[in-house]
Amino acid sequence: MISSPPPIAFGLDRCVSEQPKVLEGARFGLLANMGSVDCELRYAWDVLHEAFPGRLVRLFSPQHGLWGEQQANMVESMHSHHARLDLPVFSLYADRRKPTDEMLDGLDALVIDLQDVGTRVYTFVWTATYCIEACAEAGIPVIVLDRPNPLGGIVAEGPPLDPEFRSFVGLASIPMRHGLTLGELLRLINAEHKIGAELHVVSLSGWNRSNLWNDLDRPWVLPSPNVPRIGGVQVYPGQVMLEGTNLSEGRGTTTPFEWCGAPFVDADRLIDVLAESKLPGVVFRAVRFIPTFDKWKGESCGGVAIHVTEAASFRPYRATVAILAACRRLWPSEFGWLDPPYEYETVKKPIEIIDGRATLHEAIDATAFDNRFDPAALDDWDRESWRRRVEPYLLYE
Repeated sequence: MISSPPPIAFGLDRCVSEQPKVLEGARFGLLANMGSVDCELRYAWDVLHEAFPGRLVRLFSPQHGLWGEQQANMVESMHSHHARLDLPVFSLYADRRKPTDEMLDGLDALVIDLQDVGTRVYTFVWTATYCIEACAEAGIPVIVLDRPNPLGGIVAEGPPLDPEFRSFVGLASIPMRHGLTLGELLRLINAEHKIGAELHVVSLSGWNRSNLWNDLDRPWVLPSPNVPRIGGVQVYPGQVMLEGTNLSEGRGTTTPFEWCGAPFVDADRLIDVLAESKLPGVVFRAVRFIPTFDKWKGESCGGVAIHVTEAASFRPYRATVAILAACRRLWPSEFGWLDPPYEYETVKKPIEIIDGRATLHEAIDATAFDNRFDPAALDDWDRESWRRRVEPYLLYE
């Protein structure tokens, strides 16, 4: 047990201590998973079941399931039952990704408590978006229990998604690294997409936009199976793009996203080329690994471990652009962009819907062989416009 109160209170903690009016007497559902814990590391469903006796009547789970048992993309979770609480669990990563009228029937409210990782392609925000759409249609209020953006709330990376490339890894035109909490992001989406949901956010207290996860007095509890460490979260806004290539992003190892490579990669040559980009806040270390599942399962891969030495200056998106360009340049015959399907998209290339545009892989194919390649050029966009756009929806200094 944690004996002293935490310096930062998450939305779940504040929901219990302050009990918002919208939940008075309400029968409600909860969208959560194993990363949804309070300051004493108790699961949100146990905390809310105790704080609101008899009123939590239904659970909903995002991708990977309530307990994070399913590893990969497009591996669906089935509906289930929470035996101890005797509650149905409806999977929103199954045959449907938006709650049906039947799933919402009899609810007076829906509570959302999910730990985001600050990256557009992380599907939790799009599951939450479908939920606020369904609740708006059903006239049910939504209460978001806010949590910190583990990457802070200042830096944005990767140009906003081109609407032509909308998919379940990007339903709104936001940057790859967006710099918002889930509560702020849903406020923006609800307004800009004119969803019209009655949306309440139980905000954090004691958090400010400059805080990174390592500044908080809270352990990292993995919200999905392949971000078990905060180091993986730090690199994720870039390394997730490897899912659109034949490079292993480290799935099937103990350090997914922090390691990457392939059987054809010579780590020393890759590190030499990456040094030309002069990337701040990061060190690349040569490694070899054998994935136990996913790409290159059972094969020895050369590659790099990514060590973030200064999180404030590290830019994961640019770092991965540099890795992609280096591999395209060094191994033009072996390196490749994958074909669909990917996250229910069957036409567009995975790299296109992950990055949110067609120009990234085209630019890398065209310029990777130029010794003057600059990864910053592919992250050149109007950040000031993004700041002005999000300002009305910010909740924290």
